[in-house]
Amino acid sequence: MVDHVDGENVNQVVDSGKGVSGTPGVPGAPGVPGAPAAPLPDSPGYELPLLLFGGFRTLIDRLHARLAAEGHPGMRPAHGFAMQAIGVRGATASEIGRRLGVSKQAAGKTVDRLLALGYAERADDPADARRKLVHLTPRGHDALARSAAGFDELRAEWCAALGTDRVRALEADLRNVVPEETAFRLDATSWLGGA
Repeated sequence: MVDHVDGENVNQVVDSGKGVSGTPGVPGAPGVPGAPAAPLPDSPGYELPLLLFGGFRTLIDRLHARLAAEGHPGMRPAHGFAMQAIGVRGATASEIGRRLGVSKQAAGKTVDRLLALGYAERADDPADARRKLVHLTPRGHDALARSAAGFDELRAEWCAALGTDRVRALEADLRNVVPEETAFRLDATSWLGGA
């Protein structure tokens, strides 16, 4: 697990001060001027989830910086998950909670935040007057459209840096190892610390 303390990355799994070939700033590592390229040793198992999460975090952080610059400064990753859970037809707080893997109360708090930011609105369910549906507003749809365009641009940047074939191969490899039923689950907020 990596925590940020006073601007430093603190790896709680292994002491990062020992140096690992292939680590930036370590002789023989990529990106160190004049250093000979050293063969990369087989990585310890904990690095794979950290690197995948780091890639995810990099994409999400860059997307949200872009969204902030485009008029959505209050948008947070949990909001995107919640807006996906609301969907095009709308949903109740209970349905949103189930889709996100959080309690109705936690979903309700996130919905309240989306309402305050103008991304969602509540309305009576035409099929059952006792139920309230949450719908996305035009501002919510705009945020999702900008998110989709932003992810396309970020993917294009990865393709430019790594090569389109490598990015496609990475995506194909991940599809092969990620179970289909979990590939596009919305409940990441439940294990990343709540909505």
